[in-house]
Amino acid sequence: MISLTQRLLSAGLLATAAFAASAQAPATPTVPGAPAAEQRTDRQQRDAKFFERMQARRAQHLAALKAKLNLSAAQEGAWSTYTAATAPPARPPQRPDRAEFQKLTTPERIDRMQARQAERQAMFAKRADATKTFYAALSPEQQKTFDTESLAMMRHGPRGGPDHHGHRPPPTKG
Repeated sequence: MISLTQRLLSAGLLATAAFAASAQAPATPTVPGAPAAEQRTDRQQRDAKFFERMQARRAQHLAALKAKLNLSAAQEGAWSTYTAATAPPARPPQRPDRAEFQKLTTPERIDRMQARQAERQAMFAKRADATKTFYAALSPEQQKTFDTESLAMMRHGPRGGPDHHGHRPPPTKG
Protein backbone atom coordinates (compact mmCIF):
# COMPACT_ATOMS: atom_id res chain seq x y z
CA MET A 1 0.00 0.00 0.00
CA ILE A 2 1.35 3.38 -0.96
CA SER A 3 1.49 5.96 1.82
CA LEU A 4 0.01 9.42 1.48
CA THR A 5 3.47 10.97 1.58
CA GLN A 6 4.59 8.79 -1.30
CA ARG A 7 1.49 9.74 -3.27
CA LEU A 8 2.08 13.45 -2.72
CA LEU A 9 5.74 13.11 -3.55
CA SER A 10 4.82 11.23 -6.72
CA ALA A 11 2.22 13.86 -7.62
CA GLY A 12 4.74 16.65 -7.16
CA LEU A 13 7.38 14.78 -9.14
CA LEU A 14 4.97 14.14 -11.99
CA ALA A 15 3.79 17.74 -11.98
CA THR A 16 7.37 18.96 -12.15
CA ALA A 17 8.24 16.48 -14.89
CA ALA A 18 5.14 17.45 -16.85
CA PHE A 19 6.03 21.12 -16.53
CA ALA A 20 9.61 20.49 -17.64
CA ALA A 21 8.43 18.38 -20.58
CA SER A 22 5.79 20.90 -21.62
CA ALA A 23 8.34 23.71 -21.46
CA GLN A 24 10.42 21.90 -24.08
CA ALA A 25 8.55 22.60 -27.30
CA PRO A 26 9.75 20.91 -30.49
CA ALA A 27 12.72 22.45 -32.24
CA THR A 28 12.13 25.04 -34.93
CA PRO A 29 12.68 23.58 -38.38
CA THR A 30 15.48 25.22 -40.29
CA VAL A 31 14.21 27.35 -43.12
CA PRO A 32 16.77 27.55 -45.93
CA GLY A 33 17.90 31.11 -46.44
CA ALA A 34 16.37 32.41 -43.19
CA PRO A 35 18.85 34.04 -40.82
CA ALA A 36 19.53 32.11 -37.62
CA ALA A 37 18.60 35.15 -35.51
CA GLU A 38 15.19 35.33 -37.23
CA GLN A 39 14.57 31.62 -36.59
CA ARG A 40 15.53 32.10 -32.93
CA THR A 41 13.09 34.99 -32.62
CA ASP A 42 10.26 32.91 -34.14
CA ARG A 43 11.03 30.06 -31.74
CA GLN A 44 11.10 32.44 -28.78
CA GLN A 45 7.75 33.92 -29.80
CA ARG A 46 6.19 30.45 -30.09
CA ASP A 47 7.67 29.49 -26.74
CA ALA A 48 6.26 32.66 -25.15
CA LYS A 49 2.77 31.98 -26.55
CA PHE A 50 2.90 28.38 -25.33
CA PHE A 51 4.03 29.59 -21.91
CA GLU A 52 1.11 32.04 -21.73
CA ARG A 53 -1.38 29.27 -22.58
CA MET A 54 0.20 27.04 -19.94
CA GLN A 55 -0.11 29.82 -17.34
CA ALA A 56 -3.79 30.30 -18.24
CA ARG A 57 -4.49 26.55 -17.91
CA ARG A 58 -2.72 26.52 -14.54
CA ALA A 59 -4.81 29.46 -13.33
CA GLN A 60 -8.02 27.68 -14.37
CA HIS A 61 -6.96 24.46 -12.66
CA LEU A 62 -6.04 26.28 -9.45
CA ALA A 63 -9.34 28.19 -9.42
CA ALA A 64 -11.27 24.93 -9.82
CA LEU A 65 -9.20 23.25 -7.10
CA LYS A 66 -9.71 26.15 -4.71
CA ALA A 67 -13.47 26.06 -5.29
CA LYS A 68 -13.58 22.30 -4.65
CA LEU A 69 -11.52 22.62 -1.47
CA ASN A 70 -13.86 25.29 -0.07
CA LEU A 71 -11.07 26.90 1.94
CA SER A 72 -11.75 28.78 5.16
CA ALA A 73 -10.49 32.30 5.76
CA ALA A 74 -7.80 30.85 8.03
CA GLN A 75 -6.51 28.67 5.16
CA GLU A 76 -6.21 31.49 2.62
CA GLY A 77 -2.66 32.30 3.69
CA ALA A 78 -1.60 28.68 3.28
CA TRP A 79 -3.22 28.64 -0.19
CA SER A 80 -1.37 31.80 -1.23
CA THR A 81 1.93 30.41 -0.01
CA TYR A 82 1.28 27.11 -1.81
CA THR A 83 0.34 28.68 -5.14
CA ALA A 84 3.30 31.07 -5.03
CA ALA A 85 5.78 28.29 -4.19
CA THR A 86 4.46 25.95 -6.87
CA ALA A 87 4.21 28.59 -9.58
CA PRO A 88 6.37 28.14 -12.67
CA PRO A 89 8.97 30.81 -13.41
CA ALA A 90 7.67 34.23 -14.46
CA ARG A 91 9.08 33.80 -17.97
CA PRO A 92 9.70 30.81 -20.22
CA PRO A 93 12.93 28.93 -19.61
CA GLN A 94 15.71 30.04 -21.93
CA ARG A 95 16.68 27.34 -24.38
CA PRO A 96 20.36 26.74 -24.88
CA ASP A 97 21.77 27.74 -28.24
CA ARG A 98 22.22 24.54 -30.27
CA ALA A 99 25.25 25.82 -32.11
CA GLU A 100 26.92 26.74 -28.81
CA PHE A 101 26.00 23.38 -27.29
CA GLN A 102 27.48 21.51 -30.24
CA LYS A 103 30.79 23.31 -29.78
CA LEU A 104 31.13 21.98 -26.24
CA THR A 105 33.11 18.88 -25.41
CA THR A 106 31.25 15.85 -24.09
CA PRO A 107 32.34 16.48 -20.47
CA GLU A 108 31.19 20.12 -20.78
CA ARG A 109 27.81 18.99 -22.12
CA ILE A 110 27.47 16.54 -19.26
CA ASP A 111 28.29 19.30 -16.77
CA ARG A 112 25.62 21.55 -18.31
CA MET A 113 23.06 18.75 -18.19
CA GLN A 114 23.93 17.98 -14.56
CA ALA A 115 23.55 21.64 -13.64
CA ARG A 116 20.12 21.77 -15.30
CA GLN A 117 19.13 18.54 -13.55
CA ALA A 118 20.18 20.05 -10.20
CA GLU A 119 18.01 23.11 -10.93
CA ARG A 120 15.02 20.89 -11.69
CA GLN A 121 15.66 18.84 -8.54
CA ALA A 122 15.74 22.00 -6.42
CA MET A 123 12.52 23.22 -8.04
CA PHE A 124 10.86 19.87 -7.33
CA ALA A 125 12.00 19.91 -3.68
CA LYS A 126 10.54 23.40 -3.25
CA ARG A 127 7.21 22.32 -4.79
CA ALA A 128 7.10 19.12 -2.73
CA ASP A 129 7.72 21.00 0.53
CA ALA A 130 5.08 23.59 -0.34
CA THR A 131 2.56 20.88 -1.20
CA LYS A 132 3.18 19.00 2.05
CA THR A 133 2.88 22.20 4.10
CA PHE A 134 -0.38 23.18 2.40
CA TYR A 135 -1.76 19.66 2.71
CA ALA A 136 -1.12 19.72 6.46
CA ALA A 137 -3.27 22.88 6.72
CA LEU A 138 -6.28 21.11 5.17
CA SER A 139 -9.05 19.30 7.02
CA PRO A 140 -9.31 15.53 6.49
CA GLU A 141 -12.22 16.04 4.05
CA GLN A 142 -10.23 18.66 2.12
CA GLN A 143 -7.25 16.32 2.05
CA LYS A 144 -9.42 13.65 0.41
CA THR A 145 -10.51 16.18 -2.21
CA PHE A 146 -6.91 17.25 -2.77
CA ASP A 147 -5.86 13.60 -3.10
CA THR A 148 -8.59 12.96 -5.67
CA GLU A 149 -7.75 16.07 -7.69
CA SER A 150 -4.00 15.48 -7.70
CA LEU A 151 -4.51 11.84 -8.70
CA ALA A 152 -6.79 12.96 -11.54
CA MET A 153 -4.04 15.34 -12.73
CA MET A 154 -1.55 12.47 -12.71
CA ARG A 155 -3.93 10.14 -14.55
CA HIS A 156 -5.46 12.54 -17.01
CA GLY A 157 -2.77 15.16 -17.45
CA PRO A 158 -3.48 18.86 -17.31
CA ARG A 159 -5.92 18.77 -20.25
CA GLY A 160 -7.74 15.51 -19.50
CA GLY A 161 -5.90 13.67 -22.26
CA PRO A 162 -3.31 10.93 -22.12
CA ASP A 163 -0.82 10.98 -19.28
CA HIS A 164 2.87 11.60 -19.84
CA HIS A 165 3.29 7.95 -20.90
CA GLY A 166 0.65 8.28 -23.61
CA HIS A 167 -1.90 6.21 -21.70
CA ARG A 168 -5.52 7.28 -21.82
CA PRO A 169 -7.50 7.32 -18.57
CA PRO A 170 -10.06 4.54 -18.12
CA PRO A 171 -13.61 5.49 -19.03
CA THR A 172 -15.63 6.88 -16.16
CA LYS A 173 -18.78 5.10 -15.05
CA GLY A 174 -22.01 6.97 -15.26
